[in-house]
Amino acid sequence: MLTKDQRSELGSVVSVGYDGSVSSRAQMVLAWHDGESVAGIAERFKTTKPTVYKWVDRFTEGGVAALESRKSTGRPRSISGSVRSRIVALTKRPPPKETGLTHWSTQEMAKYLKRHEGINVSHNFVAELWREHGLKPHRQGTFKTSTDPEFTAKVVDIVGLYLNPPAGAIVLSFDEKTQVQALDRTQPLLPISFDKTEKRTHDYIRHGTTNLFAALEVLTGKVIGQSFQRKRTKEFLRFMDRATNQYPANQEIHVILDNLKTHNNADVDKWLAKHPNVTFHFTPKGSSWINQIETWFGIITRQSIRRGTFHSVAELIKHINDYIDHWNEDAEPFEWTATADQILEKVAMLDRDYVKLVANNYNAK
Repeated sequence: MLTKDQRSELGSVVSVGYDGSVSSRAQMVLAWHDGESVAGIAERFKTTKPTVYKWVDRFTEGGVAALESRKSTGRPRSISGSVRSRIVALTKRPPPKETGLTHWSTQEMAKYLKRHEGINVSHNFVAELWREHGLKPHRQGTFKTSTDPEFTAKVVDIVGLYLNPPAGAIVLSFDEKTQVQALDRTQPLLPISFDKTEKRTHDYIRHGTTNLFAALEVLTGKVIGQSFQRKRTKEFLRFMDRATNQYPANQEIHVILDNLKTHNNADVDKWLAKHPNVTFHFTPKGSSWINQIETWFGIITRQSIRRGTFHSVAELIKHINDYIDHWNEDAEPFEWTATADQILEKVAMLDRDYVKLVANNYNAK
């Protein structure tokens, strides 16, 4: 965060008539502190991302004077390799419990190093070292190892349908997107304008929810969708009737879906007995990522639902149906490239890392 004096100092060299290169560097620093992405800044000033970081770091260290060109081709590597290795090693581990931190920041890392390790480096150096090694402690992903005893067999089965489906067969990837909310903002939307983003109120009114049932035709990318008030076996079979009735009665159809009770019970068995051309393939427990319809759910959420304003559930449903029609106009299949062997190898590595982590934590106690 820039202070008032720092912002004023940068503004003073942006004026016309000042050294062009210094002025550009000052503008890069201002843009970075104003929240513009490094990639965007680099593109605007026709430079590279490392160059943007360099001038941001130099200004932090020495103010506007540091934006002047230096005669040397680079600053000496004053921090030893052992210190750098120690910082990287600490970064890859959670902060000690006594700090009360859940993850490292550059400021907290520099502070910890000075207090507990006797290492005196700036938070800017820590940031530079993290960039050099591709470390991003502020970001977090998710994972879940499957406990399904039939995990391997199910992965091989489903990936086989993606990469080598039976000749002439239809492969459908199915799931439900439940509790889709019809949210209405409390005040009218402020539309996008020059140098201004679209704006909406932070609060909203709930008008109810719907459950979107959808099936992705894997070979074409087309989507069949229908919204229901509830998500019981009754609704599931109604949707299956609609989806399968779009094909000839003797058409071989394979449906990829999760193993919820509403998808796997006596009523479903009776339905399958009446539809011998349809085969269900259940995904492994805790492995929704292998179901391609999940990718499409992410797309419709980002492109159509999340920023929408709906005065009723009926309006939300129509909006979803319009999006599906729009999608199907030029639908293309998702490209699945991972083989079953590659997936199983990665999962095995994740399992080994997880077991090792649990063992290390146990031994640390």
